[in-house]
Amino acid sequence: MIAHLLYNVLQALVVLLFAPLMAGISSKLKERLQSHRGPSVFQPYYDLWKLFHKDEIVSHESTWIFRVTPYVVFVAPLFVALLIPVLTDYPLFFAFMGDMLGGGFILALGGFFATLAAIDTANPYGPMGASRTRMVGFLAEPVFMIVFFTVSVVAGSTIPYIVQQRWVHPPANFFDPAHVLLMIAFFMLILAETGRLPVDNPSGHFELAMIDESKGLEYSGRGAALMKWGGAMKFFVLLCIFLNVLVAPWGLASSQSFTAVLAAIPLVLLKMVLCILALVGVESSFAKLRLFRITEFLGAAFVVCVAALLIRLMEL
Repeated sequence: MIAHLLYNVLQALVVLLFAPLMAGISSKLKERLQSHRGPSVFQPYYDLWKLFHKDEIVSHESTWIFRVTPYVVFVAPLFVALLIPVLTDYPLFFAFMGDMLGGGFILALGGFFATLAAIDTANPYGPMGASRTRMVGFLAEPVFMIVFFTVSVVAGSTIPYIVQQRWVHPPANFFDPAHVLLMIAFFMLILAETGRLPVDNPSGHFELAMIDESKGLEYSGRGAALMKWGGAMKFFVLLCIFLNVLVAPWGLASSQSFTAVLAAIPLVLLKMVLCILALVGVESSFAKLRLFRITEFLGAAFVVCVAALLIRLMEL
């Protein structure tokens, strides 16, 4: 029991420490595919260090929501990391404290507070980006619900560890049409939820075109650092759910020895780099959609997810 608790803490530390690295690798690969040199993969760490050592300026007109939001955005992915398989393929101490739907609600809580904080500042660009983010969230949440419902039909549970064992084992289930369609739908959701092309451009700095990035325009110093770090951890956690639960649970520790759990860290990171390469390939192949075309993108994800559910129900 104590070992499982320690592994839970280790999983949270892995998310905390390596999330900026994955964000840096994503930026580097994207720049290289576009024939640019790009920043170092460790640039997010430099940015966080710089922001933590800068003064934080907070408007006197803002409420407690603006001050609390960076901490909520920062802590939410760490809570989810306690519920999902990050390094092990067997349940840990907090595995049954919440299911995939509960993890989605925790991540959505961080987005909800970020939206309120953007409105709280009375900056015209913040509410504009917040309204667009809520539009994307309103369209993405039904897809999340259908994904979880389809998974629960197959596995008989929405606990990530149980889903992992019953969905991708035996390996023949990997090529099941419902499984393939569900992976495509969740991949499209990752693009939308993390503000990536073709839904949004995380490297764009034009205020009128921002969606996800505009929510943190008013933050500086420590608040900006926590918002950036929380966004990187959210991306890391979504990749963990996608890869370790739905796609490829290889590389995870099967034994309870500390050596096996530590050996799983580089294997999981390697798996993430391969997935990020696919994400960057999609980003570099598409231009940013116009605002009202985003509904078509997420509508397609919803249709793909419903098709996966219907195929699974017909197979039963």
